[in-house]
Amino acid sequence: MASMAISHPRMRIRRAGIEAIRTILSPCAAFGGIGWGRRSDGAHNSQIDEKMIYQTEFTLSEKRRGCHLVTQEVLQHLSGHLPETGLLNLFVKHTSCALSINENADPDVRGDMEQILNHLVPENAPYYDHTLEGADDMPAHAKCSMFGVSLTIPITHGRLNLGTWQGIYLCEFRNYGGARRVVAAVMG
Repeated sequence: MASMAISHPRMRIRRAGIEAIRTILSPCAAFGGIGWGRRSDGAHNSQIDEKMIYQTEFTLSEKRRGCHLVTQEVLQHLSGHLPETGLLNLFVKHTSCALSINENADPDVRGDMEQILNHLVPENAPYYDHTLEGADDMPAHAKCSMFGVSLTIPITHGRLNLGTWQGIYLCEFRNYGGARRVVAAVMG
């Protein structure tokens, strides 16, 4: 195949095939060749990375409003996919619930968390403009922003490296939020 000139905002590049475009234009190429880029020794990385990253999307069962311990439910979806050493990133694909790590032993903590959050972000505040989806909707968005939609947990010896009293929470902020979709990425 003949060489072609490609214009790029910062440089002019010559290439002979599609692999050059993948290497240069891949968003991952800027990070040392992760993904379709090239390693420092020039070898192609795509085969190595497929073994190093596992991603899945799953649904957590529907929960009532409140904070719920979901560590075991998450682990069921990851069975056989935790490496000896690595990281687990969890991302919930919703704007009215959140993920958190907190007390896994005493269920009173989960109830107290719900009470604290309802005190901090009450329903029916007179200054809310976003009210068409119910009294619990705008507070749910605010609580989601306070907690966040993702977690990163270290993996050590093929297990989540959580503290003795730590567990993964799904914090459901809607009265009827429904089943929640989670993306899990295992790197290691």
